[in-house]
Amino acid sequence: MMIGRAEILAALTNGEQGALPRQYLISKTTPEEKRNEIVNEPAYRALIEEIQDEVIHLLQEPIPDLPYSLFRLFEETGTRLEYEQPYFARRKRVMGLAIAVWLDPDNSAYMEALQEILWAICNEFTWCLPAHLSGTAETGVVVRKSLNTPADEVAIDLFSAETGFALSEISRLLEDYLPTAIRKRIADEVFRRVLFPFAAQRPGMFSWETSTHNWASVCAGSIGSAAIYMLEDNPEELADVLLRVFPVLDCFLQGYEDDGACREGYGYWQYGFGYYTYFADLLYQRTGGAIDLLADEKVHAIARFPLACFLEGRKVVNFSDSAPEAGLFLGLAHFLGGYYPDLPVPESRLRSAYAEDHCGRFAPGVRNLFWFRPEAGQGEPWPLTSIYLDDAEWLISRCEAETGHGTRQMERFAFAAKGGHNDEPHNHNDVGHFILYGGGTSFLADLGSGLYTKSYFREGRYSILCNGSQGHSVPILNGLHQLQGYDRRAEVVKSVTGAEADHFVIELSRAYGSLDLEQLERSFTWKKSGLPELLLEDTFSFSTPPDSLVERFISLTAPTLQGHGIVLLDPEESSPSSNVRLKIVYPADEMELRIVPLVHLAHMGEPVEVYALDFHWIRPVRQMKARFVFTFV
Repeated sequence: MMIGRAEILAALTNGEQGALPRQYLISKTTPEEKRNEIVNEPAYRALIEEIQDEVIHLLQEPIPDLPYSLFRLFEETGTRLEYEQPYFARRKRVMGLAIAVWLDPDNSAYMEALQEILWAICNEFTWCLPAHLSGTAETGVVVRKSLNTPADEVAIDLFSAETGFALSEISRLLEDYLPTAIRKRIADEVFRRVLFPFAAQRPGMFSWETSTHNWASVCAGSIGSAAIYMLEDNPEELADVLLRVFPVLDCFLQGYEDDGACREGYGYWQYGFGYYTYFADLLYQRTGGAIDLLADEKVHAIARFPLACFLEGRKVVNFSDSAPEAGLFLGLAHFLGGYYPDLPVPESRLRSAYAEDHCGRFAPGVRNLFWFRPEAGQGEPWPLTSIYLDDAEWLISRCEAETGHGTRQMERFAFAAKGGHNDEPHNHNDVGHFILYGGGTSFLADLGSGLYTKSYFREGRYSILCNGSQGHSVPILNGLHQLQGYDRRAEVVKSVTGAEADHFVIELSRAYGSLDLEQLERSFTWKKSGLPELLLEDTFSFSTPPDSLVERFISLTAPTLQGHGIVLLDPEESSPSSNVRLKIVYPADEMELRIVPLVHLAHMGEPVEVYALDFHWIRPVRQMKARFVFTFV
């Protein structure tokens, strides 16, 4: 976005028409009218009840402590949850109480509790997470010994920027109700911890300023949003902040190609693009529509990404660090659907429950209420279609068929496969990996994000099951897994989608480090007529015969042998309502099946039982072709 300072200043000056300050989140009506609409419109009732239930619970609990004993754990042990759980519990507390006070400003219990949590957050040693503070002033060893010692630099991470945005917005929304001392304290801390450090440092001092992923948009979008609130009557300084913010957002957009795919996964799309959108709307309101960051075809393509990345309902195409299931921020979906006429509004039943965001992010939380549009109705299911994202090299196909196992009924099926490379944001070594889904079950699954620890983002990343290719449905050659790096990539040979079948062929020998591997072509044929069927063929060519070759498939469903060359995945015991099973037919005369139980630590640390279906070639030779047929029954 090539916007100069003079242009920014002119837009800000033009946008000052009318009384200041303004309630940007309530731009088309008064706060009183908006409150009456939300309280009296039945479509809001379920969300309001969830908020009220959460607040009743919060009032019975003390504010969580953040002692030094928890702060130091990341550096000492590499674990994060011990500190982050109470940290985010505080954010959930302030979010719930702030919304509750806005809905019912006469409730003294809500107001008193809100004041206490706002004060507690302002008192925190840092708004950053310990995991993001290595090498910063907060954890440095320099001790002050002189009155002439300059003020320390202050780190800004995702959550300090978000906190500054949240408190600025709360202060504005509740300016008629919060005591002056609280609003002054908020302003002081937002300037000290966020706006001053950002404005005082030369461009590029923070590593996220040149990032091409969610950090850029969340940090810059939050800082820009806080500045819009805090510097509203100071357009000169606000223009200076925005002049710094825009290049960072450009970097964020550079992380996307023209297909709009978020290779970090859906959760990071909702996070990163969400904060881009929140800032874009506030800026649009502040400039009276003179600067519209959403009026760009690439941004439009990014907004369409959710149409491609769901299997069914809340089940996600969860390549990279993405959860297997995700609810929708319905406020964001309704806002984007209202802005882009060709963007269908998804089903309202898929919305995230109020308390579902364990981080307690205020910006999406309050917009789930304020941006909700009752007139959008119940929304539409994800369309039955095949989509190829040619930059990300993802193929996603959704179809429907009548099943005959048990009660006859229509069920949804989906197939997703990826090429790409092994140096993507939140990268997993997963070139050639695929997901096979039917009737509510991901039979061949992606494990998604694991438990975030120090090693998860450092040298040990690819020894972790969900990150290395050992945790994906790809071959293992001579005991070797795929390697990390941009050059460890796929070459798409063919990608064709049709009414009856889709074909996706990739060459992925470059993903491996074996010098003897001359070719590894993986071919998918997804047949959609009747009950779907997937034909997978892997063609190998070696200069020297390998000592071992294993075809690995990852499943969350326990497999059972059904006879010579047949394996059955039946989720009936764990999911009695399932009407679908998966039969795998393989060349038993050439391969021996070994089932390897594994344990995956999911994002919140819960253990998940996983099964690796390892098909070992009995007599590997220089040239081989493996053929598997996956049939839903």
